[in-house]
Amino acid sequence: MTATTREIEDRLHAAPPGTIEAELVAIALEATGAEHGALFVWDKDAGGLALVHHVVGGVTVTLPRVVKPELRDRSDSAKAGIAMHVFNEGVPYLCPDTSRDPRYTRYLIDVGSIAAAPLQYQKRPIGVLTISAREPRGIDANAMRALTAIAEVAAPLLRRVQVDKLSRAATGRPLMIKGLSPAWHEVERKIELAAPTNAPILIRGESGTGKDLVARAIHWNSRRAEKPYIVVNCAAIPETLLESILFGHMKGAFTGASFQKVGEFQKANGGTLFLDEVGELPVMLQAKVLRAVEQGEVQPLGSNDPPDRVDVRLICATNRDLEAMAKLGTFRDDLYYRLSVMTLDLPPLRSYKDNLETLANVFLEQSATSHGKPAPRLGTAVLARLAAYDFPGNVRELKNTIEHAVILCTGDELRVDDLPRPLHSASKLRARTAPPTQITLDEARETWLEPLEKQYLTELLAKHGGNVKTAAKAAGINTVTLYRLLKRRGLHLGRTIGPKP
Repeated sequence: MTATTREIEDRLHAAPPGTIEAELVAIALEATGAEHGALFVWDKDAGGLALVHHVVGGVTVTLPRVVKPELRDRSDSAKAGIAMHVFNEGVPYLCPDTSRDPRYTRYLIDVGSIAAAPLQYQKRPIGVLTISAREPRGIDANAMRALTAIAEVAAPLLRRVQVDKLSRAATGRPLMIKGLSPAWHEVERKIELAAPTNAPILIRGESGTGKDLVARAIHWNSRRAEKPYIVVNCAAIPETLLESILFGHMKGAFTGASFQKVGEFQKANGGTLFLDEVGELPVMLQAKVLRAVEQGEVQPLGSNDPPDRVDVRLICATNRDLEAMAKLGTFRDDLYYRLSVMTLDLPPLRSYKDNLETLANVFLEQSATSHGKPAPRLGTAVLARLAAYDFPGNVRELKNTIEHAVILCTGDELRVDDLPRPLHSASKLRARTAPPTQITLDEARETWLEPLEKQYLTELLAKHGGNVKTAAKAAGINTVTLYRLLKRRGLHLGRTIGPKP
């Protein structure tokens, strides 16, 4: 990795929320010396490339634009422009003279030369980065190479921003904040490696640690991102209905089945099915789930037809110990081994409370925006109370706590009185569970050594019938030292060796 690459990564990582697109264009202009730059990102809802940041001669242009493929055959993108061509083909493109290029389309001003580089994540296009100059041949091959290198470095970070926006829109929570803890870094590393595969993934963690967010992140970063994402909470559905929900049923399959129902496995065909609280799945259904995972076959209730074929990527989550349940026979061991091809263990909030202030500020800004209020500050007293609380509900409870406080806050700083009731006694909780005062090494050694030395001396003298001389010789010390040790440990010699009365 070159120094330039590290600098690019550092600048993009350091960019404040919502500014990474502008920072990326600025980096491209600085590195190439170009006059104009633009960043296009694929917008699924708009069905085209959205112009998310555009700089013309040092001026940021905020006019929205979406570049759409004009032809049904997207491989022939001449009429759609250079950006769409690069997006479709996935290769850099240098246009030294726009007057001779049929793909060139004018926007705002005429330019004489253009370079465009694809932004790809896991071999899939997510956008295009372009630079241009007024004069023909104002952009050369060196600028093209620099632009391509910048696009390669920026693509994963840009994708992270996209997924974070999707997460906020779908769940109201940010995906993950980079650098929260080494454990979260390991989770992110595994997501990047496992998401492109079709392997089942088991997400383990306490309630509120973000298992749903991680499942969505896996789907959004997979090759199935444009396909359905279906969620089933196994704990929220009665056992009698769960089989029908998962696999569907035929009309008349049971009393009340007045219509044919498509199951969630069929709805997720081609995409991802997320089974939350999979530990609550009844044993009687586990064999059918295993068949669906291993063979891609599902049989609706009441159907006499051959099983339906489905292509589903399964992600499961649980806060229970499935391995222990498998040993007890309450969860099929073959299903457990199939679901846990890849496991992700999510850390509880208490394991990275050093970054509590960062998380709290993220939720504070988010809650203030959601409720149309100016964002107050986190006072030191509130931070102390948050730090003293254990948050058994983890990140979900922290988010709800901050939202509660923002709603009640009437000033420019959160107060302890704005916090929910459980946190009002947080200082008492901390006092009850406060760690003991740190002792010295000598004190620790004495605490550990005293009972062992007392037991040794008692057994030594008993073995030698209370004869101090022979006992001292056997212990490799003189009699004076042995008497001193006996006194120090409160032992006396009599008919039996024991504590002094």
